[in-house]
Amino acid sequence: MKFSSKEDIAAPIEQVFMALTDFETFERAAMRRGIEVMRSDGPGTGGVGTEWQCRVPYRGKTRKLSTRIDRFDTPEHLVLGWVIMGLSGQMDIELVQLSPRQTRMSIALEMKPNSLTARLFIQSLRLAKASLNRKFKRGVARFSEDLEARLGAA
Repeated sequence: MKFSSKEDIAAPIEQVFMALTDFETFERAAMRRGIEVMRSDGPGTGGVGTEWQCRVPYRGKTRKLSTRIDRFDTPEHLVLGWVIMGLSGQMDIELVQLSPRQTRMSIALEMKPNSLTARLFIQSLRLAKASLNRKFKRGVARFSEDLEARLGAA
C-alpha cells in the first residue's frame, strides 16, 4: 500500500534538507508524544545506516518500531526504512529545487505486510484508502507549513 504527496516550500533546497535531517529535533518531538527513542550511533548528524529503536504506545500496548536511513543524498533525497508489528516499509523524501527560494518536497510512504496479521491490517486500510490518502496529504501539508514557518523564523 502506498501513499504520496507533494508540497512546495518557500525556502532554498539546502535549508529544507538541513531541517529534514535535524534528527535531534524529531527525536525530541517524538519523546514529547510519549515515544521512547534510542539512537544507535548517538547524537549528531545521521547518514546511511543510522538506526533508531523506538517504543510506541498504540491502542493500549507498547509496540517496537525500528527505523534506519537507507539512502542519504544531500540535498535532494532521503529514504527511511522501518519495521513495526509485521509491517515493513519505506518513506521516500525527494526534494527538487524550483527556484533559488522555492523547493518541492515529494513524500511517498509504502507499507508491506510480513505476516498474516499485517496482511489483514493492510486489507482493512485498503477499504478506507481514499480517506487515509486525504489525511496523509493534509498531514504532509501541515508538516511543510510548519517546516516553512521554522525556516522563515531562522
